[in-house]
Amino acid sequence: MTASSDLDALLAFLPCATPKGWITAALSQQSLLLVDHANCEKKAAATAMSLLHRHTDQPELMNKMSRLAREELRHFEQVLSLMRKRDIDYIQVTASRYAGALHALVRKRDPERLVDTLLLGALIEARSCERFAAIAPHLDAELSKFYFSLLKSESRHFLDYLTLAKSIASVDEVDERLGLFRDCEKELIESEDQELRFHSGVPAAA
Repeated sequence: MTASSDLDALLAFLPCATPKGWITAALSQQSLLLVDHANCEKKAAATAMSLLHRHTDQPELMNKMSRLAREELRHFEQVLSLMRKRDIDYIQVTASRYAGALHALVRKRDPERLVDTLLLGALIEARSCERFAAIAPHLDAELSKFYFSLLKSESRHFLDYLTLAKSIASVDEVDERLGLFRDCEKELIESEDQELRFHSGVPAAA
């Protein structure tokens, strides 16, 4: 599968495109965007490690999550390097409502919790990749190259999560749960947010 077809697959998977207002806000607050991007990469690695620790009876999941965690931590290091070059401090910022609202829908007991966590992982990775592609053409050469370089690995992460979910849940269950998550994600992406975050809606001041 080519990088272009990978991107097409995840764009079809998402319930909506990123609003132009978010792109405008992101381009005007690039330092903040990099800080939150670093946070996202760190959280993604932590999620993969948590799954790896909790599900030691699933070799394929452990293999994919181990690789994913390493890649996310490498991306975290790359963002930190870019921040240092640009004299951007790694300040504390509040979490966006995006992940919290979606995680609130995750069922509490396994195997249902695992299915939901994997589907949510696929959705978050797909949105990250879509936003990398959306802003990369508008950035300076260094940042543009970096964001374009992330598309291949992030689109693979999306497919890894989705494939794992489909391997342990029925088609009907996957469709039902994805419908719930997509509806919530669409509302979060298209509605107004109080501040810019990598996965926020359009900031109110934008």
